Amino acid sequence: MVRRTALLLAFVLSGAAYAADVTFGTATAKAGTRANGYLDAGSAVKLPVIVINGLRPGPVLSMICGAHGTEYASIIAMQKLAQSVDPASLSGTLVVLPLLNQASFARMVPHLNPVDGKSMNRLYPGSADGTETERVAWTVTKQVLEKSDYVIDFHGGDLDENLRRYAYWADTGVAKLDGVSRGMALAFGLDHIIIQRNRTPAANGAVTVSRQAQNMGKPTIVVEAGHAGTTAAEDIDVLVQGSIQVMRHLKMLPGAAPPVDHPIWIDTPTVVGSDRDGFFHALVGPEAYVQKGMTIGYATDVFGDRVAEFTAPLTGVVIYIRAVPSLRKGDSVAYIGAVVEDPSGNAGR
Repeated sequence: MVRRTALLLAFVLSGAAYAADVTFGTATAKAGTRANGYLDAGSAVKLPVIVINGLRPGPVLSMICGAHGTEYASIIAMQKLAQSVDPASLSGTLVVLPLLNQASFARMVPHLNPVDGKSMNRLYPGSADGTETERVAWTVTKQVLEKSDYVIDFHGGDLDENLRRYAYWADTGVAKLDGVSRGMALAFGLDHIIIQRNRTPAANGAVTVSRQAQNMGKPTIVVEAGHAGTTAAEDIDVLVQGSIQVMRHLKMLPGAAPPVDHPIWIDTPTVVGSDRDGFFHALVGPEAYVQKGMTIGYATDVFGDRVAEFTAPLTGVVIYIRAVPSLRKGDSVAYIGAVVEDPSGNAGR
């Protein structure tokens, strides 16, 4: 009897007897289990949510994906990640929203929600009585971000985007917040990290989901892998393994999470845009280093005659290059960012 009591006490003190239920929308997960459900965003819009509740107490990490429904690699990665995490090994709670923009996915429409023509990553905190996109943003803000301790926002190359893998780390000016999110970015393991300066909100005050989370004091990173709507195994694996590394870094999963060695820090990229319709032809790839003034692509008319050239506005790394010939006035054809020193002053880290 004494031995049984001692074993039970050790079990409780280890945290293994953690028994709190965790609920997000219709998904309620008991300790050591996972649950699938939906968040009600109004007007018949139901956001799928996966809740994985560990056997031990710990933080809530939310992974948000599919704001652009044709960034397929990140969406598939979230499905695979949720299937791979063992609740018995988890401390805390992992919340996965694998697909926010369901209409974009179903209709294969890049960038926007075809229901209302709005970007699902530009309207946070959203509105409870707005358009579909605004309601989705409001639902994520109120039902997910408010209950989260950490956030990762997943993206990738949309149907017309050929991009390299990279992470965004926000320099908000809040030392503690920036330090924690920096650790998350380094643990994720992508070796190119873009420094995201405080982006000016839209005229109505709307921001991205990552900026909204940061405004709420939640350490947040953005990661991108995949290009032009592809689902290459290596892109999916990078996102899955990076997510696991962050969970190890946050002590949610056992194991070491060494930070990436010698990351390349990149200043906020400059957009190269088109002032005409035409056919785009890329001359560089998404991992190229270019010099200011170098020709990175050109446009032809319908007859194949060259009508415009696009040059690098600065010396730096090509983060993204347009992946398709279709080109309209106002489209972006490339993002280029300058390589900068580690903002912390620590060489390599």
